[in-house]
Formats: sequence, C-alpha cells, structure tokens
Amino acid sequence: MSRDRYVDFLRAWAILLVVLGHWLITGLIRHPDGEITAPELLASVPWTQWLTLGFQIMPLFFLAGGHAAAGSWARARAAGGSAAGWVGQRAVRLLLPTAVYSGLVLLAVGVCSALGVDRATLALVGWAMAMQFWFLPVYLLLSALTPVLYALHERWGLRVPVVMGVVGLGVGMLVAAGDASSRGSAVEAIGSLNYLLVWGVVYQLGLCWRDGLLGGDGGTARRARGRAVAMAVGGGAGFALLVGPGPFPVSLILVTGEELSNTNPPSAAMLAWSLAQVGVALLIAPVVRRMLERARVRQAVRVLGAGSMALYLWHMLPVLIVAAAFYLTGLAPEPRYGSTGWWALRVPWLLVLGVALVGVVRALRPVERALASVEVRVRPGAGIRGAAAWRMWAGLGVSVWALTYFAGHGFAYGGEFPVRPAVGLALGVVTLCAAFPRRDAGSAGNDGSGGSDADDNDGGVEAQEPRRAGRSRRSGQAQPSGRARRG
Repeated sequence: MSRDRYVDFLRAWAILLVVLGHWLITGLIRHPDGEITAPELLASVPWTQWLTLGFQIMPLFFLAGGHAAAGSWARARAAGGSAAGWVGQRAVRLLLPTAVYSGLVLLAVGVCSALGVDRATLALVGWAMAMQFWFLPVYLLLSALTPVLYALHERWGLRVPVVMGVVGLGVGMLVAAGDASSRGSAVEAIGSLNYLLVWGVVYQLGLCWRDGLLGGDGGTARRARGRAVAMAVGGGAGFALLVGPGPFPVSLILVTGEELSNTNPPSAAMLAWSLAQVGVALLIAPVVRRMLERARVRQAVRVLGAGSMALYLWHMLPVLIVAAAFYLTGLAPEPRYGSTGWWALRVPWLLVLGVALVGVVRALRPVERALASVEVRVRPGAGIRGAAAWRMWAGLGVSVWALTYFAGHGFAYGGEFPVRPAVGLALGVVTLCAAFPRRDAGSAGNDGSGGSDADDNDGGVEAQEPRRAGRSRRSGQAQPSGRARRG
C-alpha cells in the first residue's frame, strides 16, 4: 500500500502533545470564598516558557496535512474531480464534528447565561473550550488553496516554500519593527498574512515531501539527509538568533503582557522553529518507520488516529469535570502555585484528566456514528461545478469567519452569548451541506478524493477510522487569568 505510517505517527504524536500541553499549562486555584482562578502559568512562572519548545508541535500537523493533500488532490484531479468538490469533501469532514461540538458548547453557554451564572465564569470557560480553534480556519484556508498551491508546486517545487518563507520572514520583521503604540490596523492586517505564509511553508513542504523532493524516490538518501540537516540546524540557529539578540520571545505560545508574540500572528522565530521541526522529523523518519513495523506500536498509532478529531475538540471538557469534582468541592490538594509540590501533583492531574477523557471519547461514540451516517448523505461529489460550487465556497467562507471569531474570543466573550458567530457557523455548515442534495455519479465509490484516501494519509487532524457504512477502507493561545464563581 502507498500509505505512509510515519505520517500517521506524526499526526498521532502531535495530537498527544497538544492535549498534554494544554492540560499541563492549565492550573486552578480555589480561594476560601469558593472562587476559582486560573492563573496563566507561562506568565506566573516564566521559566515554563521554555517548555513550549517541546509542546508547540503544530508544524507537524501542517507537514502531515500537506503530505496527505498532495496525494488526495492529485488523485482527485486525475479522476476528473473539481477543486470545489475536493475542498468541499474535506471541509465537510472537519466542519460536521466541529459544528456539533460548537452547538453543544453554545447550548450550555445559553443555559448558564439564562440561569445567571457569573459572567467571568462564562467568559473563562468559553475561552477554554475554544482555545484550540485557531487551527481550524487556517487549515481550512490552506485546504481551499491546495489546488493553487499544488499547481505552483508542480511548476517550481522547493522554490515555492522558499519564496513563501522569505515573504513571511519580511512580514514578521515588519510587525516586530514598531513598538506596540505604533502598530496600526494596517500593520496588523499585513501581519495576519503570516497565518497562511508561515504555516503555508510547512504545508508546502509536506507537498514536496510526498512527491520526493525532500527525500524518498525523488532523490538520493545522502541528498535527503543533507536537506534535513540543513533545515534542522539552520532553523534552530535562526530561532536562537531571533530570540536571543533578536526581538522575539522564547515562548512559542502567546503570553499575556508580552509586546511580541510568536503565534499571534506566527513570527519569523516560529518560522525558524518550524523548519527545525521539519528537519528533525525527516531525520528520525527511518528510525520511527522501523518502530512502526511492530504491531503494538502500529495499533497505538491507529487508536490515536481514529480518535484524533474527538481528542482535538473535546480534550478541555475533562478539565471542567475535574474542576467541578475536586476544586469546587475543595477535595483537591493545593500547594503553592508553581512550587515543587504543585509540579509533583501534575502527574495525578494528568492521569485523572486522561481517565476522564477516555470516558468522554467513549460516550461520544454514538454521536460519531450518527455523524458518519450524516456525512455519507451530505458529502459532495467529486466534480461539482456551477451553482453548487458557489454555494460550497459561500458556506465555507462563512464557517471560516465564525471559527475565526471563536478562536479569538471564545464561546462567551465578555460573558455574553455570541449570537452572530453562532448563527454564522450554523448557516455556513448548513449551506455547505445543503449545496449537495445528491452525490455525483460514481462518487459513492472512488470519487477521486474519498474511498481510497486512506492509502495516502488523507486528511489532517480530521483523519478518522473508516466511517462509511457498508464500505471498507484499506487501511495551539494565551491562557487568560480569570475568576470562576460557583454555580
């Protein structure tokens, strides 16, 4: 089979570190009056910012996503599919579970608001439940641009990510050039381009990797290793220069109070660190592939991959469950925040959250099965064009706007129910799905981007186990401080 299990491993490893990283930096304090605060660990204990060098693993998501997209789009295009059909299929796969998750969270926000729950509590919880959402609009936009990016890749190869990287470096330095008071809306708008440029570089490298330009069948092992070493060493050295004598902070996650951020928008330092990660990922590939020959290792990767979307969306719910069970009741031991005793308690904290997450994922299985059935009915055909294509693009655009709002503001900004983005997400997803009342002829089988997608690691964080009934398949934000009042 053409499936690369190492790509599955990168995706599984990345989702695992995202979950552990978010849990690790989330610390709660219960005060004598019953109030609960969530201090920002990276700001309260500054040395922990160095930990983000290991936990900021999002470059691997985009690398794996680019690798998957290259094979999936090439296959769809060869089968006569359209860009709208291919993008629509991937968008539906991501947006259906996201819409269900968002709808349930928004329902809870609405009920709590009606019951008079403290606004600060709602704002804090609403932020926590959306802290991972920044990835979705960026990934959806890169997916929408894949036909164009792949065309550029076919013509110019590695020169495309090089040019994107140079432009992204320039944008990052422009943002860093002025102080906070001099940065206007124009500079911020230009800086936002780096969401697509910096992450797009890694995504484009995934295209190059799949087509052999970074190793494999497209070049000798020595040349591949040389390029990987150059990216690892060059990216690491560039990062050191940009955060040492350079203007950027060491933290690869936004920290409240810092003038510059490496993630909002992605900075030149983030670009350098991403290149270093890609280089290391390529260097260790042979060793990890040998490990993946063991059945138990493959099984663990498969299990994580099967639940990747549920883990990605729902991994902060256990924090709320544990907070209610142990902190609101006063059962949790509370050594001084950031002390040795506090760090020792991180181990049981992570274990309890892990057990709770397993329970959440198991409880979601009926929902996932229902979503699988819905996806079969609404998933677009491969060759949609005309009015259906325009409806797809419109629904995708509105959905991306709504997700961008949630990523930046949470589900209850200021303790209020977000009416416009909630309606926008609902309309966007409905429009996207309603654009395809019937599937194209032949799309029930191998439509060019479904069916056999698993052989090329199709998908990003949304990759799931086979979900179509009757068929078989062959195979990262700042944490605001806040106060939560009981009830």
